[in-house]
Amino acid sequence: MVKLALQIFCRKMSVTGSRFLETQGPLLITANHPNSFFDAILIGALFKRPVHFLARGDAFTKPWHSKMLRMLHMIPIYRLSEGKENLGLNEKAFRRSKEILSTGGIVLIFIEGICVNKHELQPFKKGAARIASENKALPGFSILPVSLAYDSFCSFGKIINIILAPPIDAKTLFIYEEEPKNSKHFNTLLFDVIGQNIAIPHHKAAIAPLQKGLLFIPAAIGMAIHFLPYLLIKKMVRVKTRSTVFYDSVLFGVLLVVYPFFVLLICAVLYLSGIPVSSAVLLSLSLPIFARCAVVYKKS
Repeated sequence: MVKLALQIFCRKMSVTGSRFLETQGPLLITANHPNSFFDAILIGALFKRPVHFLARGDAFTKPWHSKMLRMLHMIPIYRLSEGKENLGLNEKAFRRSKEILSTGGIVLIFIEGICVNKHELQPFKKGAARIASENKALPGFSILPVSLAYDSFCSFGKIINIILAPPIDAKTLFIYEEEPKNSKHFNTLLFDVIGQNIAIPHHKAAIAPLQKGLLFIPAAIGMAIHFLPYLLIKKMVRVKTRSTVFYDSVLFGVLLVVYPFFVLLICAVLYLSGIPVSSAVLLSLSLPIFARCAVVYKKS
């Protein structure tokens, strides 16, 4: 469902280094973090294997929040800004990461430790270096640097560049006797790799004039059907996420949950208007295609 939703929400997702998605063995993904939880959605959708995410601990304060997030393979980790008293809980996050990696799993950490809607890298925290250091003896353990870049942090039909650098053998990143030197070396090397691969895309994606002409009618249908409900949801999300970095993530999440009910509603309306059940279902299931056409036409 997420992969299908991304095809509608995004005009284009360009993945460079896709062969590294097949990397086997324990894997620590280190990525920049320009667009809050949407970054994790993108990376998680790329891999066939489950990806476990280290996420800000203050999102786990309510029991039902905590249960839901853990079901989504999220691991709470706390920053000093979330309370000095919570820092001791990070030992659980490091132990959980070790358990996952020791069974050949994948852990994702946003190495900046903070989300800012910018492509300029923020100073790297020490969490990724610690996880890598504590697990460097695991057979086949590697670090996968990932760089994310968006044409916009607030528009529908966005264009995204995702660049995966070649995995790095974890043992080669720890060359000093002193742990602080190793941590600094780790962060410096990854800062260079991730920073060099941030490629901000253009606001438009090229499309042939003939193809654009053929898209006009289905795009117009898609726009007419989806415009009003999308406008209402967008306005609600904008109000709820004002002055935060969560707009894209919340908008995507709400649309992901609401859209199947919208399709069912359209199907019911078509059926009640006298259209045969089979035709009503077929027309309703074609809604994502019309939505995709509208997105492609809009950003071309």
